[in-house]
Amino acid sequence: MVKRLLACGVVVAMGAALAAQTPAARPASGRGQASTQVGGEWVKGERGTSYQGGKWIDVTYGRPVLRQRANIFGTGADYGKALYAGAPLWRAGADGSTRFKTDVALNFAGKPLPAGEYTMFLALAEKEWTLVLSSWAAQQKYDPANKTELWGAYNYTADKDVLRVPMTVEALPFSVDEFTIAFVDMTKAGGRLAVMWDKTMGSVVFRTQ
Repeated sequence: MVKRLLACGVVVAMGAALAAQTPAARPASGRGQASTQVGGEWVKGERGTSYQGGKWIDVTYGRPVLRQRANIFGTGADYGKALYAGAPLWRAGADGSTRFKTDVALNFAGKPLPAGEYTMFLALAEKEWTLVLSSWAAQQKYDPANKTELWGAYNYTADKDVLRVPMTVEALPFSVDEFTIAFVDMTKAGGRLAVMWDKTMGSVVFRTQ
């Protein structure tokens, strides 16, 4: 009896050791965040120079990887449709809805955006992208029965749009493997919000109000 108990104990211990050595499944898309500060200035003090008075702008999103796929956006009437995956537009990333949060009122191409947190989407057409910021809330965990919050762009409707602005679409001289959102050409008063994947970049100018 003692030997049997000892043997069972060894088997359990070996199973636990193997489980500990087996890495958890890694999600297909990582999470990312693009952040910047606007409106502040560098101030000299006794302990050096520090950036003071700046207001944060953050974008949190899923970052799909090309994995050798070619022409990810498609062409013609099918442009962008594969990325929509049955939704009305693109979630601008992967998995849950992309979130755009600003601590300061902004102006995109002449259109005001109050400070706050929004869901961010892209309407895609060949050589013509549109940035969409919406007051739809985002699900923290996928729940198909939840009709008051979105997962990705599924069940999106335009009635909660806060801002829609066209983006400048450009060809890149290289291929971006992991989908990337970034702030570029930044100044104290604003810059450009850029979205890059494969050999295409869409961007839009914004300024503080």
